Amino acid sequence: MDLKLAGQSVIVTGAASNIGRAIALGFAAEGAKITIADLDETLANQVAQTASDRGAAEVQVVKTDVTDAAAVADMVATAGQFGGIHAVVNAVGWDQLMFFTDTTPDFWQKIIKINYMSVLNLTHALLPGMIDQGEGSFVCISSDASRQGEPREAVYGGTKAAVNAFMKTIAKENGRFGIRCNLVCPGVTLPDPEEAVSDNSMWAKRDAMFTEEQLVKVANAMPLKKIGKPQDIANAAVFLSSRAAAGHITGQVLSVSGGYSMAG
Repeated sequence: MDLKLAGQSVIVTGAASNIGRAIALGFAAEGAKITIADLDETLANQVAQTASDRGAAEVQVVKTDVTDAAAVADMVATAGQFGGIHAVVNAVGWDQLMFFTDTTPDFWQKIIKINYMSVLNLTHALLPGMIDQGEGSFVCISSDASRQGEPREAVYGGTKAAVNAFMKTIAKENGRFGIRCNLVCPGVTLPDPEEAVSDNSMWAKRDAMFTEEQLVKVANAMPLKKIGKPQDIANAAVFLSSRAAAGHITGQVLSVSGGYSMAG
């Protein structure tokens, strides 16, 4: 199916590794013009080169701290060099697994800034232009932790639930302007084994998140009996970004987690 994303200008935040990387490469395969917004310029440039090799019409990297509203506004202005921005995927996310009683207020603030304030910053910077052009798509990478809660992810799950509610509200406020907002909820999704991972990533030390024994247990708990791959999430995010394929879909929260969450 032709998603009709060729030549369209898209932004992917957190595209230097894992899910964001796969999403950027998914847009590349569709021939889109891609702006990669990430703090890790080195890995982002590697992704940009791969995206060019895989068919992206144009690619640029903008080093961006998504928790800084002014930096996000500057990045959006730079992305505008590729024309009106048709789609954005918020793929930035961060967590450290621990029980809430072990967390601190500084930890809360870091998670809130990265996972929630980043979405507010980007949405606020992009909405006026999308309203003027009469179309646009927001896709946020949320989490199944936002739908049913997860031990050791209390603050993280709370921020992702906030993103869900925020995006649904933006969808209702701006649907009249042709703007769609949707969310994709992964379960456990591991970076590809051959992929370099940023020092800023929550997967920088994979065994700090899950031991191999725990990953086996996670897979066995899934109806599909497997751990998610970045491409699984990318397929959904790119599809939802397509006006041709998903033009009548907005305000939806889609779990792509091997059946871990089956919210109706």
